[in-house]
Amino acid sequence: MSTIDTLLQKQIQHDVVMALEEDIGSGDISAQIIAKEHSSTAHLITCQDMILCGSLWFEGAFKKLAPDIVVKWQFNDGDMVRANTTLCSIEGNSRAILSAERTALNFLQTLSATATITSRYVAKIKNYKAKILDTRKTIPGFRLAQKYAVSIGGGQNHRLGLFDAFLLKENHIKASGDIKSAVSAARDLKPNSKIEIEVENLFELKQALTTEVEQILLDNFSFKDIKSAVALVSGKTKLEASGNVSLKNIEDYAKTGVDYISVGALTKNIMAVDLSLRL
Repeated sequence: MSTIDTLLQKQIQHDVVMALEEDIGSGDISAQIIAKEHSSTAHLITCQDMILCGSLWFEGAFKKLAPDIVVKWQFNDGDMVRANTTLCSIEGNSRAILSAERTALNFLQTLSATATITSRYVAKIKNYKAKILDTRKTIPGFRLAQKYAVSIGGGQNHRLGLFDAFLLKENHIKASGDIKSAVSAARDLKPNSKIEIEVENLFELKQALTTEVEQILLDNFSFKDIKSAVALVSGKTKLEASGNVSLKNIEDYAKTGVDYISVGALTKNIMAVDLSLRL
């Protein structure tokens, strides 16, 4: 999270500006029917159980339009909140509240959705050593925010992008010639970078074990083969499992003894949390 922490504030400002420009454009003509100096107090209520996440994006949307708006939170990011509970109040210029409302809600309902579903996956395997990882299957331009939400939900972040760690997959290996050549080229290019290699069967796993890699990704292995892989590796390197992972089978993955389970659904198959904001 350290890399995310250093980038987060700048990213929030960027996300808020882009989203408001997209929504308001040349001006919110509906809000302009309200007197310019009119003030209001609004309350935000969750209509379902949720893990709160995205408060800084939510608050930032309002303050970008009216810096003197006051948002009073009853909860913090990471808190479990029950349905029909007031999350916060927003006090200030009515035009600004109404113009920022949809943007603010979009941020909060999306990030809270990722945090909430992540927490469910984490809870399912709390009695096992495996940790939940996110993936690069994120909303374009919104990756840091979604990875923040995963961490708030109790999951762990995989690499941020293509720049901070190697993940050598089937096509990288094919273009390089073989597993050993791919790993060797990666080590020569960035000697101090983490290298993870994807394997599709136990034969490829044995090849990967002849190289120096920090992690091996077992792609779409059967549970039987994952157990065999865990026994074969015997702690020599970290093992990650992936492929059609769901809440229904996540415990079966964890039972195999792998170190990590990556779940694309955390960021790509989300259903927005139901929220209501009323003046």
